[in-house]
Amino acid sequence: MPEAAPPAASSPSQSSLSSTSSMVPSSLLLSRGVVRLEVMLKLTTAILAVAAGVYTYLGVRDLLNGSATTVFFAALIYSVAVSVGIYAFWVFLMQFMPHVVDRAGRWLMFGCMLLGSLMIVAMSSWLNASALAGAAAIRQHLAITVQDYTRDLDAANTNAIAAQGLLPDIQIAASRFAKLAEAERAGSLTGTAGSGTVVQLLTQMSSQLDSLGKEVEASGKRVTSLFEEGGKHLAKMRELVSDRGPISARSDGFATESLALMGVIANLQQTSVAPAVKRAATSLSSSFIAPAASGRNVDLADRQTSVVGKVEGAVAAQAASLAAAADAILDRPKIEPARFQAMSPAEAVLRYAGDFIPSWAGAISIDLMPAVLVLILCVVHAAIRREGLPAAHASSMTAAELMAALQMAREVEQASRNAGDGAAPLAPERQPQVPGVEPAAAVDENVTALASARQAK
Repeated sequence: MPEAAPPAASSPSQSSLSSTSSMVPSSLLLSRGVVRLEVMLKLTTAILAVAAGVYTYLGVRDLLNGSATTVFFAALIYSVAVSVGIYAFWVFLMQFMPHVVDRAGRWLMFGCMLLGSLMIVAMSSWLNASALAGAAAIRQHLAITVQDYTRDLDAANTNAIAAQGLLPDIQIAASRFAKLAEAERAGSLTGTAGSGTVVQLLTQMSSQLDSLGKEVEASGKRVTSLFEEGGKHLAKMRELVSDRGPISARSDGFATESLALMGVIANLQQTSVAPAVKRAATSLSSSFIAPAASGRNVDLADRQTSVVGKVEGAVAAQAASLAAAADAILDRPKIEPARFQAMSPAEAVLRYAGDFIPSWAGAISIDLMPAVLVLILCVVHAAIRREGLPAAHASSMTAAELMAALQMAREVEQASRNAGDGAAPLAPERQPQVPGVEPAAAVDENVTALASARQAK
């Protein structure tokens, strides 16, 4: 029984041809990917441009003044212009930048992209950030202003009640002079009992100091009342900061409360009794007039004069002490309350930009995200140019392209034959056709007819 023939091994050329046809070059894959994603790139750019335009509209609306209709159309036109400009800019770069291969042209394109990006940030990104974080920025501005007003109110109250520290000294001095007057009635100072010159002088000094003490005490009550009123304004301002209503209305209410609080702080500074203490102390020492001794004899008069001199020295010392304490209070810096400045959301976002970095990053990313797509296209086209785009395969050609390629191949072959023969080939002569008789088939010179082969045998 004959053995079966082994299967014929494929030749190396056939195996390499099949492997080559099965492998698709990466440059061709990249080229096909660019073609497939072209619509996606434009759609993505359009969506990002529209999003930038919407947030630009929200941001620019708060900066315009006028009627509602004017503000609406002005903000709408500006936002549409921004969207169109952003879309056109990035589409132009996607179309041209990947195909600029020389170094000078590439650097110029990068410069154009940088300049355009800066212009986009200037005309759109900060308004996007205003729309994203404008209310939060104004709320932070209000919160910081509340802290400043709290500090100013506390400082003004501290300065106003500082004079209350002089009240014990005044009361002690008044009590001491009153006790000396009582002692003199019994004759403890001059040695003679009665209500003479010394008693009258000591009673007068005690009365003046007691009146000053009552004035300081009344001032303390007034300071307390003003401080409580300022605390109420601060509480209302804190409520406006933490409220969830429209930020513009809250800002207007905050401005009203801040104006009232500034008046309270000014009244606190005017209520301070330190200037009155300073004037009273100066009056005690400078306007002191020693009374004449009223003693019935020379010895008593001398003793009265001696005691009056001592009282004058005590009054001068007490006045100097009160004046020094009042000067220390008056030397404190005067409180200048911070004036509230209303801000638009855009201004607040710019002032407190460092506190809203995530919002700024999101606003800028909306506008500059297509830059990443442009760079990706540049990298892909550079890879395609390095590897070279191969000739198209028949499997990837359309019917029209295939027919055009075959026609071109025939024309090239005909042109090459004409060039080799030097003349056009002769057309075969047509044999006359006889009705009912088939035309003779063309006989190849290497083929022998069957009848001729039999006769030769």
